[in-house]
Amino acid sequence: MNAPVTAASPTPTTALDVAAERARTPGCATGHHFNAAGAALPATDTVDAVIAHLRAESLYGGYEAAKLAAADLAAVYAHTATLLGVDADEVALVESATAGWQRVVSALRLRPGDRVLAARSSYVSSALHLLAAERDTGVRVEVLPNGPDGATDLEALDRALRAGPAALVTAAHVPTSSALVEPAAGIGTLAAAHGVPFLLDATQSLGQLPVDMAALGCDLLIGTGRKFLRAPRGTGLLAVRRPLLDTLAPHAPDVRGARWTAERSWELAPDARRFELWEAAHALRLGLGSALADLHTLGPGGVFAHLAALAATLRARLGALPGVRVTDPPAAGGAIVTFVVDGLDAGEVQRRLALRRVHLIAVPADHGRWDMDPRGLAKVVRASVHVYTDDGDLDALVEAVAEISSGTRGNGPSVSVPSPSKAPAPQDSPVVAPAGRPAVRRHDVVVVGLGVHGSAALRQLAERGLDALGLEQFALGHDLGSSHGETRMIRRAYPHPDWDGLVDTAYRAWAELEEASKTRLIEVTGGLYAAPQDRPDPLRGPGCREVGAEEAGRIFPGLRLPEGFTAVHDPAAGIIDAQETLRAQLALAERAGARIADRTPVTAWHPDADGVVVRTAAGEVHARRLVLCAGPWTSQQLPSLAVHLTVTRIVNAYFAADPFGPLGHGGLGSFSVDLPEGLLYGFPAADGRGLKAGLDSGPAWDPAAARPAATEAELALLAGAVARVLPGAGPVTESLTCLYTMTADRRFLVGEVPGVPQALVASACSGHGFKFGPAIGAALADLVCGLPRPDLGFLSPARLAPGGAR
Repeated sequence: MNAPVTAASPTPTTALDVAAERARTPGCATGHHFNAAGAALPATDTVDAVIAHLRAESLYGGYEAAKLAAADLAAVYAHTATLLGVDADEVALVESATAGWQRVVSALRLRPGDRVLAARSSYVSSALHLLAAERDTGVRVEVLPNGPDGATDLEALDRALRAGPAALVTAAHVPTSSALVEPAAGIGTLAAAHGVPFLLDATQSLGQLPVDMAALGCDLLIGTGRKFLRAPRGTGLLAVRRPLLDTLAPHAPDVRGARWTAERSWELAPDARRFELWEAAHALRLGLGSALADLHTLGPGGVFAHLAALAATLRARLGALPGVRVTDPPAAGGAIVTFVVDGLDAGEVQRRLALRRVHLIAVPADHGRWDMDPRGLAKVVRASVHVYTDDGDLDALVEAVAEISSGTRGNGPSVSVPSPSKAPAPQDSPVVAPAGRPAVRRHDVVVVGLGVHGSAALRQLAERGLDALGLEQFALGHDLGSSHGETRMIRRAYPHPDWDGLVDTAYRAWAELEEASKTRLIEVTGGLYAAPQDRPDPLRGPGCREVGAEEAGRIFPGLRLPEGFTAVHDPAAGIIDAQETLRAQLALAERAGARIADRTPVTAWHPDADGVVVRTAAGEVHARRLVLCAGPWTSQQLPSLAVHLTVTRIVNAYFAADPFGPLGHGGLGSFSVDLPEGLLYGFPAADGRGLKAGLDSGPAWDPAAARPAATEAELALLAGAVARVLPGAGPVTESLTCLYTMTADRRFLVGEVPGVPQALVASACSGHGFKFGPAIGAALADLVCGLPRPDLGFLSPARLAPGGAR
């Protein structure tokens, strides 16, 4: 049996100031970050150190800049030695943990028959190196069993060491696939007793657990800078303690670690520099030095205790959620938590969390076969905390996982919306306010509402160099408004030529968005849009043509038109991936420098001189311009327009259908049929979910009210309409609801708020606005920047004012 792991919980000397750490970590403004075990957010000082040296290289040259930084570069070794409890000359700086592993294992000169005892915690790159050596040189790799606590069984290790000579014992202090903390000191004691070198992979433990090589009995250690040390990518550590250091020679000496003494002879450096390469990224190493200095300033003991307590809280909260299983073994500790959500691939959980600006990683079994396969895990979600993680981050992660695990998409929230007091403040430098008054923040523009139009506008504004802040009252990716769900329709067919220019702009905007995001967002299926022959305002449009019922049947065999109906065929019509669109636009916005604060309701706003003041629970925000994309909540932000807006609750449903039959892509595309029950619209069966259809009519609805699931009567009405024109459809398999914001003429509102030139609005999309999302975003950015858009005159809010143009 293994002794309990206690190293993960040192006693802190001082309380950690999380707010101060967040203030010096710019990445906190871009979401809720739980990927310190992958690549932690660096502090401003670290980034500045890297940039400063690059500037020095540009001014003086690379060699000269390195000489100027010689003292700071030497300090990196000293900081590393202090952290590891070794001498500075026992430390080598390498490009990555894997580079260090490969060099030091090669230096061991393993021979055929040599036994390597490897823990199941070993990382994929280490395991692959050992397995390749076994295949190519005859080394014997023995994978050690775990004990009941999930850690390496020390008794089994002792038996393996007694069974015969071994050349190496190796383990990962913390694996990539869980929060396990291996009993490194116990492994080191046993290895030393048998005179076997112990190589510890501290990649996941440096910066979150104590790693004193002497205390652990560790002869060789590798680590990386990018994880819990918060250093730049491309930095790694290798430490070799004496006397072993003096016996090892690198397999391929380099001028950095050896001196060519004669034509056929050379001498190795007397220290661990023998494992380094002369060519190195000095800027990155200086960043590593800055990060190490930060850790020593904070006090490693306090950091380690804080992270362990924070992760323990997160582990308990996630473990209490229905449908969520924490996969960490009993010997877990430190700053990592792994879990799975019942019925969902971990990669899908990661994707859905990213839509809510919660960033973490899914770890597949092929990154840790020896650990994950015996536990029956194909993939796990891994969350990891750091000094910049606060209670708001924990709330965001737990609430998002609860929402995802509930499986109740489209029928209202599955968890309560946090109170405004818990909403994260926009991360920006506040203007000092008098005592007792909220902080004031200043931006060029504030976008309220981050559905398809708001996220598009935020991206466009940020890419044009404006300091843009996006505010969303709920979690990103929520299902309470009009932009959620899997799919939307795009088409060129419209009843009036006024739309033709905007339709053409929209298609170009989608192509640009796909290119910028490197994501396929539109699938062209063609479309048929049917109505009675005597309809007064038939659809038409560029590239579209009218077809009769017989030809419509040849185009879409799965669709049967009622008697007396004709259709418009739009070959350019298709299906938009709505979820990926939102993700892409928000990601591009953040990449361009936009700040985003979700769970931040706007409680009030008013014009102020030539700008606006926006009030949230987190304080006041001042901006030159305000863009309101509030969807169903537009009337709350613009009461003067309320009389012109009607919010309607709409029901959609999926119907059983064979995706390879006439209701799949081979026999159907996007469609609509103008029936007495309302306009029936939908998409072919795909992805195993069946045919999707909906009616664009429904009851008026208060967006603040709870939105129940579709009633039996509503589903029966929809099912009857489907049966009339899609005879191959089966029963309803699932349903969802959404809200339309309608104007009497079913045209949008895009432009200046009447009487308030500092504010713009984009709303009232009347059930057909998603397809214009990227184009509307660009138009709003044009208007903010003072560029005229006369092509949008037919959508101007001014048309609703007395005497306004229509």
